Amino acid sequence: MPASSSDNRSLLLLVFSQFAGTSVWFAGNAIADKIAPGSGSAGMTTFVQFGFIAGTLVFSLFTIADRYPAKAVFFFSALLAAAANGAIVFIFKFPPAISLLRFATGFFLAGIYPVGMKIAADVFPKKLGKALGWLVGALVLGTAFPHLVRSQLGGLNWKTVVVTSSLLAATGGFVVFFFLPPTKKPALLSKPDFAAAFTVFRYPAFRSAAFGYFGHMWELYAFWAILPALFSAYQGFHHLPSHPFGWSFASIGIGSIGCVAGGWLSLRRGSRTVAVMALLLSFCCCLVAPLAFLAGPVVFYSFVLLWGFVVIPDSPQFSALVAGAAGEKVKGTALTVVTCIGFAITIASIQLLKELFSVMNEKALWILAPGPLLGLLALRNRK
Repeated sequence: MPASSSDNRSLLLLVFSQFAGTSVWFAGNAIADKIAPGSGSAGMTTFVQFGFIAGTLVFSLFTIADRYPAKAVFFFSALLAAAANGAIVFIFKFPPAISLLRFATGFFLAGIYPVGMKIAADVFPKKLGKALGWLVGALVLGTAFPHLVRSQLGGLNWKTVVVTSSLLAATGGFVVFFFLPPTKKPALLSKPDFAAAFTVFRYPAFRSAAFGYFGHMWELYAFWAILPALFSAYQGFHHLPSHPFGWSFASIGIGSIGCVAGGWLSLRRGSRTVAVMALLLSFCCCLVAPLAFLAGPVVFYSFVLLWGFVVIPDSPQFSALVAGAAGEKVKGTALTVVTCIGFAITIASIQLLKELFSVMNEKALWILAPGPLLGLLALRNRK
């Protein structure tokens, strides 16, 4: 059944808002060498990840996404994330304060990313794989956007990255709250259900999707976080002009096309098949990466773009599988707790890859391979 014009409009508004809201995610990563040269881009990402983990933990334990209207949660979270990100402009001379603000930004992103998926699950229950493909594609563009702004800065002040991403995030919140058409009111929990975040793991189908997602997350954010350093190392090794942020934007941003393509494919082949295909391809990329580093620019840049394309399409499909396996009343909490654990895993992989890359260079990329491999094993016996 073809989508109505109202459905298309709702999806476009939600996609824009997800892109805008998540543009603050890697804003610190893109300007790390300007405001926190000691910690590096991977270190800046880690503070956001810790904040996001704390936020999703609080949101899931108090079942916030299932007790309050999702549009309101998204709106207030976007405003607070924008404020925390924008405050860097005023306290950039105090590194501990920067770390705290990046943590706060990540905390309030917990009300944007998983809650945006909850809204999509409520609005597009029959075509969730496709809708989430667009939605996560928007998140990917939002993640990549600060790298694009930074690559074009030239002689402009780095504060442009911060201000632009903060304004975008606030705008995304306003669009969801004031312009997203009203939908059928979902059933909301009347009080906190502290056990809901744990009882969902009783179901085999849920566990399979969740553990597949955890393997995927071991690879994804570590790959994204290391890109500026990877391109700098490659361009220095081969004596090429240095453009790490432009290539980082392209390598992350191309994943949005992969998400949309995976969403369309899920309508024909199913979410599980798309997830398996993406995991298998990204696993192969992990193995080949050190060899590609030694190749010429055309081969290397094409390879990293391919990796960026295949590393993310399984993410929205895992979310569709998780939402489908969870009960209707705790769908938002299920998405939030799985996201929480997945991002906790990224802390370990980001830091491990950061440390190994400093001593092993491109060979450190092999450490990402166990993630997609374990994800494939988790999906193998899904019922």
